[in-house]
Amino acid sequence: MKAIQLLGKEKIQLSELAKPEIAEKEVLIKVRAASICGTDVRMYKNGYPTASEETPLTLGHEISGDIVEVGASVNFYKKGMRVAIAPNMGCGICDQCVSGNTHLCDSYEAFGINLPGGFAEYLVIPEKAVRQGNISLIPDALSYEEAALIEPFSCVFNGQEIAGNKPGDHVLIIGSGPIGIMHAMLARARGAGKVMMNDLSESRLADAKKMIPDLIPLTSEHLQEKIFAETNHQGVDLCIIAAPAPQAQEASFNYMAMNGRCLFFGGLPKEKEEVKLNTNILHYKQLRVSGCTRASLMGYRTSAQLVASGRIPLKELITKRYSIDQFDEALDNAKKAIGLKNVIVFKE
Repeated sequence: MKAIQLLGKEKIQLSELAKPEIAEKEVLIKVRAASICGTDVRMYKNGYPTASEETPLTLGHEISGDIVEVGASVNFYKKGMRVAIAPNMGCGICDQCVSGNTHLCDSYEAFGINLPGGFAEYLVIPEKAVRQGNISLIPDALSYEEAALIEPFSCVFNGQEIAGNKPGDHVLIIGSGPIGIMHAMLARARGAGKVMMNDLSESRLADAKKMIPDLIPLTSEHLQEKIFAETNHQGVDLCIIAAPAPQAQEASFNYMAMNGRCLFFGGLPKEKEEVKLNTNILHYKQLRVSGCTRASLMGYRTSAQLVASGRIPLKELITKRYSIDQFDEALDNAKKAIGLKNVIVFKE
């Protein structure tokens, strides 16, 4: 089978590997779609501890496909089922796992991170992932490409659950990339009041508004004044920073209403990970500030149901589809932020 493998910093290759065999408690997936994530780009640019010339790592953690083989001791799953794959799995024993937060396990593993991923024609779902529920069924009406995007959307859902997004909230999203747009889609679906979006790129803001007609795009000039004008001089109830920009995190408290919530969704580059925050604003406005990472398995399943319902039109984020032989072109476009989501598709 063909697979895209990382060998080190800026070293990637299209490999020809043997079709994997499964054990009695495993499941084999024929991958139908796998989308490129910013994490894939960062792993390519910086390298990753689990990838080397001696131990190449197959990338890809946003995955959908068909079950083509089922181990003899596996219950419920059947050959021919259309599925999406939650990438994160835990040890199953620690407090985080027992509480349902396998994605926060200290021994966390994930497809395309420290296990072979979905940029390959086939993917083995190990016993642990089968048992923990990493395989989610998808309806026939949902395309494989959309199903691959359930994974990043589940991270968005996790973030808004943590932040406590409520009906009627005025929401500001900083960043108009695919994650920012997913946040806007979800905020609307959850009954937000006004949904505003800020970005340095006016063209990307315009593209986002085409997808979400009642979105309020705000350019960065006099941003605070614009926000308070839109909110009857109250500020926003929820601010989501969906861009890896320290200056956005530093400024975010200035946009908040009393008793507001601020979600730091995007991680920062290591050389810029320390920021200055005015904690007097935090104190006197009684703000709540949260971070978030990955998604729980239940969060993934709920996200899959939302996407399948048609209320979250992820297909609008798909810029272009590529074959695995065109991966270099797809990765190059992702590196240059050309388009939104670039998806690798596999024929039957």
